[in-house]
Amino acid sequence: MYIEPMKIPDAFRVIPERHSDRRGHFYEAFRARELSEAVGHSFSVAQVNCSVSRRNTLRGVHGTVMPPGTAKLATCVRGAVLDVVVDLRTGSPTFGAYDVTELDEATDVSVYLADGLGHAFLTLTEDACVFYLCSAEYQPGTMIEVNPLDPALDLPWNLSEPPLMSDKDRVAPTLAEAAAAGYLPSYKQCQALYRQLRVAGVG
Repeated sequence: MYIEPMKIPDAFRVIPERHSDRRGHFYEAFRARELSEAVGHSFSVAQVNCSVSRRNTLRGVHGTVMPPGTAKLATCVRGAVLDVVVDLRTGSPTFGAYDVTELDEATDVSVYLADGLGHAFLTLTEDACVFYLCSAEYQPGTMIEVNPLDPALDLPWNLSEPPLMSDKDRVAPTLAEAAAAGYLPSYKQCQALYRQLRVAGVG
Protein backbone atom coordinates (compact mmCIF):
# COMPACT_ATOMS: atom_id res chain seq x y z
CA MET A 1 0.00 0.00 0.00
CA TYR A 2 1.02 3.62 -0.54
CA ILE A 3 0.44 6.20 2.22
CA GLU A 4 0.58 9.89 1.33
CA PRO A 5 0.25 12.95 3.58
CA MET A 6 -2.75 15.20 3.03
CA LYS A 7 -2.78 19.02 3.09
CA ILE A 8 -3.79 18.86 6.76
CA PRO A 9 -0.86 17.80 8.97
CA ASP A 10 -1.45 14.43 10.68
CA ALA A 11 -3.96 13.27 8.04
CA PHE A 12 -3.04 10.67 5.41
CA ARG A 13 -4.50 8.85 2.41
CA VAL A 14 -3.99 5.10 2.38
CA ILE A 15 -3.97 3.81 -1.21
CA PRO A 16 -3.98 0.01 -1.44
CA GLU A 17 -2.60 -2.18 -4.20
CA ARG A 18 -5.41 -4.21 -5.77
CA HIS A 19 -4.95 -7.76 -7.01
CA SER A 20 -7.65 -8.66 -9.53
CA ASP A 21 -8.64 -11.81 -11.40
CA ARG A 22 -11.81 -13.34 -12.84
CA ARG A 23 -13.24 -13.85 -9.33
CA GLY A 24 -12.97 -10.19 -8.33
CA HIS A 25 -10.19 -8.47 -6.41
CA PHE A 26 -8.27 -8.50 -3.13
CA TYR A 27 -6.41 -5.76 -1.27
CA GLU A 28 -4.90 -5.03 2.14
CA ALA A 29 -6.97 -2.26 3.73
CA PHE A 30 -4.85 -1.82 6.85
CA ARG A 31 -1.33 -2.83 7.79
CA ALA A 32 -0.32 -1.68 11.27
CA ARG A 33 3.42 -1.40 10.70
CA GLU A 34 3.19 0.69 7.54
CA LEU A 35 0.57 3.05 8.94
CA SER A 36 2.57 3.42 12.17
CA GLU A 37 5.69 4.38 10.22
CA ALA A 38 3.74 7.00 8.24
CA VAL A 39 1.95 8.65 11.19
CA GLY A 40 4.82 8.35 13.66
CA HIS A 41 3.22 5.99 16.18
CA SER A 42 1.13 2.82 16.21
CA PHE A 43 -2.62 2.91 15.66
CA SER A 44 -4.52 0.57 17.98
CA VAL A 45 -8.11 -0.29 17.03
CA ALA A 46 -10.51 -0.10 19.99
CA GLN A 47 -13.83 0.15 18.12
CA VAL A 48 -15.16 -0.36 14.59
CA ASN A 49 -18.14 1.70 13.37
CA CYS A 50 -20.26 1.26 10.26
CA SER A 51 -22.29 4.11 8.74
CA VAL A 52 -24.88 3.33 6.03
CA SER A 53 -26.48 6.33 4.31
CA ARG A 54 -28.86 7.30 1.54
CA ARG A 55 -27.65 9.45 -1.35
CA ASN A 56 -27.14 13.15 -0.52
CA THR A 57 -26.68 12.48 3.20
CA LEU A 58 -24.29 14.91 4.87
CA ARG A 59 -22.62 13.73 8.08
CA GLY A 60 -20.25 15.81 10.21
CA VAL A 61 -18.13 17.77 10.86
CA HIS A 62 -17.44 15.45 13.82
CA GLY A 63 -14.51 15.28 16.23
CA THR A 64 -13.74 14.29 19.81
CA VAL A 65 -12.74 16.47 22.75
CA MET A 66 -9.22 16.14 24.18
CA PRO A 67 -8.96 14.03 26.20
CA PRO A 68 -9.85 11.35 25.22
CA GLY A 69 -9.47 12.12 21.50
CA THR A 70 -9.98 9.55 18.76
CA ALA A 71 -7.91 8.78 15.67
CA LYS A 72 -9.81 7.19 12.77
CA LEU A 73 -9.25 5.27 9.57
CA ALA A 74 -12.28 5.71 7.28
CA THR A 75 -13.04 3.52 4.25
CA CYS A 76 -16.03 3.49 1.91
CA VAL A 77 -16.71 -0.19 1.25
CA ARG A 78 -19.92 0.30 -0.78
CA GLY A 79 -20.94 3.19 -3.00
CA ALA A 80 -19.11 6.52 -2.94
CA VAL A 81 -18.71 9.52 -0.65
CA LEU A 82 -17.02 12.91 -0.79
CA ASP A 83 -14.86 12.79 2.33
CA VAL A 84 -13.52 15.92 4.06
CA VAL A 85 -10.94 16.29 6.85
CA VAL A 86 -11.03 19.62 8.73
CA ASP A 87 -8.38 20.92 11.12
CA LEU A 88 -10.30 21.69 14.35
CA ARG A 89 -7.17 22.27 16.45
CA THR A 90 -7.11 25.85 17.73
CA GLY A 91 -3.65 27.35 17.35
CA SER A 92 -2.80 25.02 14.46
CA PRO A 93 -1.06 26.62 11.44
CA THR A 94 -3.84 25.08 9.34
CA PHE A 95 -6.78 25.71 11.71
CA GLY A 96 -10.01 25.72 9.69
CA ALA A 97 -8.32 24.33 6.57
CA TYR A 98 -9.60 21.16 4.90
CA ASP A 99 -8.68 18.48 2.38
CA VAL A 100 -11.04 16.43 0.21
CA THR A 101 -10.91 12.81 -0.99
CA GLU A 102 -13.48 10.82 -2.94
CA LEU A 103 -13.77 7.45 -1.22
CA ASP A 104 -15.45 4.65 -3.15
CA GLU A 105 -15.61 0.93 -3.66
CA ALA A 106 -13.81 1.25 -7.01
CA THR A 107 -10.51 2.51 -5.56
CA ASP A 108 -10.64 1.30 -1.92
CA VAL A 109 -8.74 4.39 -0.73
CA SER A 110 -8.93 5.15 3.01
CA VAL A 111 -8.34 8.32 5.02
CA TYR A 112 -6.50 8.39 8.35
CA LEU A 113 -7.09 11.37 10.63
CA ALA A 114 -5.29 11.90 13.92
CA ASP A 115 -6.81 12.93 17.24
CA GLY A 116 -8.03 16.53 17.06
CA LEU A 117 -9.07 16.54 13.41
CA GLY A 118 -12.68 16.74 12.24
CA HIS A 119 -14.37 14.49 9.70
CA ALA A 120 -17.38 14.87 7.40
CA PHE A 121 -18.71 13.27 4.25
CA LEU A 122 -21.46 13.63 1.64
CA THR A 123 -22.85 10.44 0.09
CA LEU A 124 -22.75 10.42 -3.70
CA THR A 125 -24.65 7.13 -4.18
CA GLU A 126 -27.54 5.27 -2.64
CA ASP A 127 -26.76 2.88 0.19
CA ALA A 128 -23.20 4.12 0.74
CA CYS A 129 -21.38 2.29 3.53
CA VAL A 130 -18.41 3.75 5.43
CA PHE A 131 -16.36 1.75 7.92
CA TYR A 132 -14.31 3.45 10.65
CA LEU A 133 -11.49 1.90 12.64
CA CYS A 134 -11.29 4.00 15.83
CA SER A 135 -8.45 4.25 18.35
CA ALA A 136 -10.82 4.76 21.31
CA GLU A 137 -14.22 3.51 22.36
CA TYR A 138 -17.13 5.95 22.17
CA GLN A 139 -17.71 7.91 25.37
CA PRO A 140 -21.00 9.85 25.70
CA GLY A 141 -20.50 13.58 25.98
CA THR A 142 -17.13 13.67 24.20
CA MET A 143 -18.32 14.33 20.64
CA ILE A 144 -17.69 17.64 18.88
CA GLU A 145 -20.07 18.83 16.16
CA VAL A 146 -19.27 21.72 13.82
CA ASN A 147 -21.74 22.80 11.15
CA PRO A 148 -20.68 21.37 7.76
CA LEU A 149 -22.48 24.26 6.03
CA ASP A 150 -20.54 26.93 7.94
CA PRO A 151 -19.99 29.67 5.31
CA ALA A 152 -16.58 30.51 6.78
CA LEU A 153 -15.39 26.91 6.29
CA ASP A 154 -16.83 26.93 2.75
CA LEU A 155 -16.55 23.17 2.30
CA PRO A 156 -16.93 22.16 -1.38
CA TRP A 157 -20.10 20.09 -1.21
CA ASN A 158 -21.45 21.43 -4.54
CA LEU A 159 -24.99 20.68 -3.43
CA SER A 160 -27.77 20.66 -6.01
CA GLU A 161 -30.47 20.12 -3.37
CA PRO A 162 -30.75 20.37 0.42
CA PRO A 163 -28.81 17.50 2.02
CA LEU A 164 -30.20 14.96 4.49
CA MET A 165 -28.75 15.85 7.90
CA SER A 166 -29.25 14.93 11.53
CA ASP A 167 -30.87 17.55 13.76
CA LYS A 168 -27.59 17.77 15.70
CA ASP A 169 -25.54 18.55 12.61
CA ARG A 170 -28.10 21.01 11.24
CA VAL A 171 -27.97 23.18 14.39
CA ALA A 172 -24.28 22.61 15.18
CA PRO A 173 -22.21 25.74 15.85
CA THR A 174 -19.91 27.29 13.29
CA LEU A 175 -16.18 26.75 13.70
CA ALA A 176 -15.79 30.24 15.17
CA GLU A 177 -18.63 29.64 17.64
CA ALA A 178 -17.17 26.28 18.68
CA ALA A 179 -13.75 27.87 19.19
CA ALA A 180 -15.22 30.73 21.22
CA ALA A 181 -17.08 28.23 23.41
CA GLY A 182 -13.72 26.64 24.24
CA TYR A 183 -14.54 23.03 23.48
CA LEU A 184 -12.32 22.49 20.44
CA PRO A 185 -9.01 20.68 20.99
CA SER A 186 -5.88 22.82 20.93
CA TYR A 187 -2.90 22.21 18.66
CA LYS A 188 -0.67 22.18 21.73
CA GLN A 189 -2.80 19.46 23.38
CA CYS A 190 -2.70 17.32 20.26
CA GLN A 191 1.04 17.70 19.72
CA ALA A 192 1.63 16.66 23.34
CA LEU A 193 -0.51 13.56 22.79
CA TYR A 194 1.31 12.68 19.56
CA ARG A 195 4.66 12.94 21.38
CA GLN A 196 3.32 10.77 24.20
CA LEU A 197 2.16 8.13 21.73
CA ARG A 198 5.53 8.13 19.97
CA VAL A 199 7.33 7.59 23.27
CA ALA A 200 4.88 4.95 24.47
CA GLY A 201 4.77 3.23 21.11
CA VAL A 202 1.01 2.70 21.34
CA GLY A 203 -1.94 4.19 19.41
